[in-house]
Amino acid sequence: MKKRVKKPAPRRAKAPVVASASAPVSVVILAAGQGKRMNSDLPKVLQPLAGKPLLQHVLDTAAQLAPAALHVVYGHGGDAVRAACADPGIRWSLQAQQRGTGHALLQAMPGIPDDHQVLVLYGDVPLLRAQTLRELLVLAAGQISLLTVNLADPAGYGRVLRDARGRVRAIVEQKDATAAQLRLREANTGVMVLPAKPLKKWLGALRSDNAQGEYYLTDVIAMAVKEEWRVAPLVASSESEVTGVNDKLQLAQLEAAFRAQRAAEAMRAGATLADPARFDQRGTLKLGRDVFIDANVLFEGSVQLGDRVRVGPGCVLRDMTVGADTVIHPNCVLEKSSIGSHCSVGPFARLRPNAQLQDHVHIGNYVEVKNSVVGQGSKANHLTYLGDADVGEKVNVGAGTICCNYDGVNKSRTVIEDGAFIGSGAMLVAPVAIRAGATIGAGSTITKEAAAGKLTVARSRQVTLEGWQRPVKRPR
Repeated sequence: MKKRVKKPAPRRAKAPVVASASAPVSVVILAAGQGKRMNSDLPKVLQPLAGKPLLQHVLDTAAQLAPAALHVVYGHGGDAVRAACADPGIRWSLQAQQRGTGHALLQAMPGIPDDHQVLVLYGDVPLLRAQTLRELLVLAAGQISLLTVNLADPAGYGRVLRDARGRVRAIVEQKDATAAQLRLREANTGVMVLPAKPLKKWLGALRSDNAQGEYYLTDVIAMAVKEEWRVAPLVASSESEVTGVNDKLQLAQLEAAFRAQRAAEAMRAGATLADPARFDQRGTLKLGRDVFIDANVLFEGSVQLGDRVRVGPGCVLRDMTVGADTVIHPNCVLEKSSIGSHCSVGPFARLRPNAQLQDHVHIGNYVEVKNSVVGQGSKANHLTYLGDADVGEKVNVGAGTICCNYDGVNKSRTVIEDGAFIGSGAMLVAPVAIRAGATIGAGSTITKEAAAGKLTVARSRQVTLEGWQRPVKRPR
């Protein structure tokens, strides 16, 4: 009888070593591209969006994730890029030759520990949300995660290839795709999370035998799948969130998308916008209840508006605090200052840094205030300059009054005490004090202290010259 030979059990593929769900995260931002289509001397990642460079938007988003390390791979315009984003926490890696995204990421990998997760971002994709990235990191626990997007027109994007069960199998770049693959609408954004140790191996195995002769980062997905790593896709909620910038037209389109996002946030917070399409927020905006914002208002830096504040059209507010029930009339430029409640400012007023308006203050048309305190209930309604001044309560400053605060070398202060009345066209030559309840006659030039409760007049003697004739033009 023939001896029966027991066949060995089929050998199972070795399961990959998975990254821990709590693995530290190293963020790598690829920012070495030249951006030739920008037709600009400014590196692409330094092109401005909402008042700050594209790369800074990405850095700010990455910082919200509190990563263990933040790497930036730079190349074109390297000195300018590093100077513009001079954060001591950034670890810079130079890609001297642009040989593809895989080659770019490889430059940062020596500084990343094997037990880290690597989150790959791009310096020209500025509107990606931190919440999306948090979801992507959670999804990457024990596997690889990939951010994709469904596009009506995916031209120019790599296509995500899935099997019959919907599992990601590979990514093919457009120039290497077949006609059938080009009909796919799910596109690769390039944003992904991978475990560092196998990623280093995959990057080292990349080849450049493709249509562009580059080392594609996307090829590591097929390598990972071959080694039985699971690739978990996350579909982005909107196209604008993952859109990269390649030319000035796309930059303008993202600027419009950014404005629309901020307008929606303001309205959800309770603000009424006269025209959301003409609302421009380039910083942080904290809103009270029932705020009204007219068309073509620009907010920069950190701005806080109290309840029922009204901002007229054409205003610029930069690093401002505005109290409740204040009205800002059209075409004012207000920066680095504070305004109390129930105030009226403008139209055509300017607040320069460190102007402090207390409650119930009126600052009218063509009035400029700089480095001054204006006390409660005081008014400067026309054509006035208050510079380096301490203005008390219930002071009336007449039209054309100027604080002459600068002698060419030194700045000096003017003190105007409570209840003073400054007549029109007065020149207050600092350092000088106008005491409580004093009245300054119109057209006076005040160089000495004006006594409390009294009228002070300082004018040159009026003279009429007999026989004087006004000059006339000579006939040609």
